[in-house]
Amino acid sequence: MTALTVTAAQVDVVFPEMAEIYTAICAETITAGQSLFRDSNGKLQLADGNAAGEQQTRFLALQGGVAGQAISVLKQGHVYGFDLSGMAYDDPVYQSDTTGALDTAAGTVNNPVGIVDAITLDGANIVKCLYFNPRWQGDYS
Repeated sequence: MTALTVTAAQVDVVFPEMAEIYTAICAETITAGQSLFRDSNGKLQLADGNAAGEQQTRFLALQGGVAGQAISVLKQGHVYGFDLSGMAYDDPVYQSDTTGALDTAAGTVNNPVGIVDAITLDGANIVKCLYFNPRWQGDYS
């Protein structure tokens, strides 16, 4: 297992017109690029692949915030900011056992949240990008 490196300042949606982006309230301090779940109060907390009730990765933070603050989150779509250089196209990405992190391999709970996708922005160069698409029907508790 190798945790994906994320540069919070570079987290950005690639095709915002095709992404599902929402505003939600933080229950704790969150940094852009961290994986999130919705708690029993409807607020966002950091997802954790080995903690009961917290495996349900539902969102990816697009910006940081503190408890009580509203932030933008990605439900589904292409996002920059992750170092995918060691991964192949179509490799799966998983919720990590490290709180709020994504990984190259399944943690305690097999919770895939996306894939490494190939995108072309200028018609000539192909780049790797994370396609974030967690399983909304999954219950990992």
